[in-house]
Amino acid sequence: MTPPQQNNVPTASSSRPPRPRSPHFPPHNAPRVWFITTGSSPISIALAKQVLDHGDYVVSGVMPLEFERREGQSDDFRIFLEDVKKTERWRERLRVVGLDGRIVGQCQAAVAEAVEAFGRVDVLLGSTSEAVIGAVEEMAQSSRTLNLVQDTFETNFFSNVNIIKATLPTMRARKNGHVIMLTGITGHLGTPGLSMYCSSQWAIEGYCDSLAYEIAPFNIKMSIVQANMEVNVLTNRMTSVPPMSEYLLADNPAPLAREIFSGLLDKLDRANNPSAAPFPSSSRSPTEDSTPNSYTSPDALQEPTMGDLLSADTITSLYAPLPGVIKGALIAETVHALTAIGGHDNPPARHIVGFEGVTAVKEKLKTTSEELEDFIEVSNAVDIARDGEFMGGMVMD
Repeated sequence: MTPPQQNNVPTASSSRPPRPRSPHFPPHNAPRVWFITTGSSPISIALAKQVLDHGDYVVSGVMPLEFERREGQSDDFRIFLEDVKKTERWRERLRVVGLDGRIVGQCQAAVAEAVEAFGRVDVLLGSTSEAVIGAVEEMAQSSRTLNLVQDTFETNFFSNVNIIKATLPTMRARKNGHVIMLTGITGHLGTPGLSMYCSSQWAIEGYCDSLAYEIAPFNIKMSIVQANMEVNVLTNRMTSVPPMSEYLLADNPAPLAREIFSGLLDKLDRANNPSAAPFPSSSRSPTEDSTPNSYTSPDALQEPTMGDLLSADTITSLYAPLPGVIKGALIAETVHALTAIGGHDNPPARHIVGFEGVTAVKEKLKTTSEELEDFIEVSNAVDIARDGEFMGGMVMD
């Protein structure tokens, strides 16, 4: 069926508060149909609640096996479904579909089900993302770690490509639609210890930048929304490969992602268990006679912390234990951006979420510009000559 018309929809505010407390939706005359690829993630659940409350329709894709086995964030999604059942005006506006984006047939079937239920797809949010933590050499230690490289691209790149390709025909037929790809500032910045994650983000952004030109004649918009690195990594599954001693903090001063996220996991664990004894500051400093993955305090051997799981001697996958308050604060800016952009008549091609993200990207672009100017003569020296001028050591006739 086609969603009914809806009037008196609030318009977007021209001023943006430092920390948004409520969504600002772009104006429209009828409810929109959202297709969200990873419906069980914290961002997707929060977004679905807001757009449902606004009067829109939502199709949420979930991994069938993960949901059946109660893995990952399936419990959060089950709680969300219970909330939907209790809210009468949400009940008929949500459709849950099985979706493993790596399988083309499932993407096509999910989109067909969305169109069958609500008549169309107005906004496609590609939010499938997983981070693999490890240095380049650490990723090459075994056939299993090498397989993670392919798995990363299957999940972060091809899953999103497959659902886009499945959705475009229905948008093109209606000559209307909006594709939003949720990535991160890692699409601009290389991060030590996240090489595979960053490269997959760069790949999907390059794909979307090119796609934007192809679909513009059909009135289909394309937006890339870049969240902070912590947002995407901490709200999705993260996988860590065994560390090499050469890349431990004691020998390598580079701020590797392993150390950054180990510290964040420990803080989150303490937030969930405030009565637990604090972890000693030296708990992850290897002693002279310790193995690379063994950590001790000055007084006694400590129990492994949650952060230590990222330094295990086996491949380890986990979800960050985000308390409700921290989760809400972490994703608030990103959810606000998605509600303000989704379905807008003139959306941005690229939007960076948050002050810190904007600052980091500006610094990166400034460095790039300065390096370009420093070597501008070298660049110009190899230009192809015109009109027989001598350039780059050659004379062109």
